[in-house]
Amino acid sequence: MDKRTFIKLTGLAGAGVVAVPLVSSLIGCGTSPSSTPTGPNPGGIFSLPELGFDHAALEPAIDSQTMKVHHGKHHAGYVRKLNAALEGHPMAGSALESLLANIQPNDTALRNNGGGHFNHALFWKVIAPATSELDASPNGPLERRINASFGSLEALKNTLAQAGASQFGSGWVWLVQDVNQPDQLFVTSTANQDNPLMSGIVPPAAQGRPLLGIDVWEHAYYLNYQNRRTDYLAALIEQINWSAVSLLMA
Repeated sequence: MDKRTFIKLTGLAGAGVVAVPLVSSLIGCGTSPSSTPTGPNPGGIFSLPELGFDHAALEPAIDSQTMKVHHGKHHAGYVRKLNAALEGHPMAGSALESLLANIQPNDTALRNNGGGHFNHALFWKVIAPATSELDASPNGPLERRINASFGSLEALKNTLAQAGASQFGSGWVWLVQDVNQPDQLFVTSTANQDNPLMSGIVPPAAQGRPLLGIDVWEHAYYLNYQNRRTDYLAALIEQINWSAVSLLMA
């Protein structure tokens, strides 16, 4: 199964893995008013998902004011502009993953705002405050895959931090499940609001199923950390909800 087929089917059936729901059905970044975000988007209207926790829940790692602006202004802006870009567009009514998989590099409005919507919706899910030992550290298949791919959880955290620190300018750092080898996980980064689902934009080595996205745009951390991105990354990585990450695996 090639990567484009994988993205459209959102499963690894070709590799012997049972297909799982679309990523958007797990992170709540579907459409409105539909109650079934895994399906088509007949109205062409996407909505801002709930944050899922209090704005101050991640303090001191992320301050309340940053969360309010990040979710209520930046993410809301991407949703609003995505809906505007889809008016009269040939892909209007498509599910979000289908949009991302088929965006062309010069379709700037969909690329920036579709990516911005998906990336942030995933971000809120995977940094939700840990509520149990299960959330605080990976176990089961996710733990085994992390150990096989990176050697240890600490090695993965270091890899994420290094990738985030070295990303030039605005962008994202990703933990990705390989398409053809589902036991293999890797870390990559993308510029601006690009992500590993964008098979027509990002290079093949960066394509796959995103399990974790870390925002390294300045608006994600500047109020608290100014130019100290490495400090932000160190704090944020300790807030990862590994239970949520595991639910995103095929």
